[in-house]
Amino acid sequence: MTDTLRGCLWMTGAIACFSTMAVAGRAVSLDLDTFEIMLWRSLIGIVLVLAASSLARTRRQITTRSMHLHFVRNLFHFSGQNLWFYSITVIPLAQVFALEFTLPFWVMLMSPLILGERLTRNRIAAAVVGFVGILIVTRPSPETLEFGQATAAMAAVGFAGSAVFTRLLTRTETITCILFWLTVMQAIFGLICAGLDGDIALPSTASWPWVALIALAGLVAHFCLTKALSLAPATVVMPIDFARLPVIAIVGMLLYAEPLDPWVLAGAAVIFAANYANIRYETRPDRALT
Repeated sequence: MTDTLRGCLWMTGAIACFSTMAVAGRAVSLDLDTFEIMLWRSLIGIVLVLAASSLARTRRQITTRSMHLHFVRNLFHFSGQNLWFYSITVIPLAQVFALEFTLPFWVMLMSPLILGERLTRNRIAAAVVGFVGILIVTRPSPETLEFGQATAAMAAVGFAGSAVFTRLLTRTETITCILFWLTVMQAIFGLICAGLDGDIALPSTASWPWVALIALAGLVAHFCLTKALSLAPATVVMPIDFARLPVIAIVGMLLYAEPLDPWVLAGAAVIFAANYANIRYETRPDRALT
């Protein structure tokens, strides 16, 4: 089996995990609010990261030298993840995933400010086309615009900020260190926000397996994605991520009787095309020489 094929198989694992998170998130949404989901998911995540780092003998890689970057990175991620968990309970799953595909465009806009990367004309064009895709998905008007669509779009901004600061952290920190502070800080943020009303709910007996599944699926999804990118070019791997949309659309139809909206699929196709065109341009051989 070639590395490219293995990379594609790892990517299908990421797709399965992200879809699983959406189903599990809906399953516990009546029992826990989004802050409580993040709290219990993160506490389980701490145990998983510590166990994995002990087995891999990488626990010594956990440092405190970049705490300010960890804090900002996790503030973005916590905001994005809470908005995502809320969105999957109020609008069709396919809409949430379609709007999540705008993440690369927000990364393009943030990177020059945070990472010092150039904002080229090609990247601006890709962002504009991607925004057209957003308009097709949401079709903003008093009759069609929903609050859940806005929160899903804002979730993508949160995830983009997290991605940019993760990239900044990887210059000095290891994956073990980043994942450890991810779970610890998310747990602290979740505890603070869930406790504002003085009532932190424990998951019910029926909800504990779903919460554990959210924690496990989230960590495995990012591991699969990282592994896929280490084995195959981004031009091959990232377009496979687009399969998340039809997969989750079918899941939504079968489990929640959500209609297959052709406008959502069309808008997502435009967003995907802009993403793919930008990846192809950025990875051209002549670009590698500049």
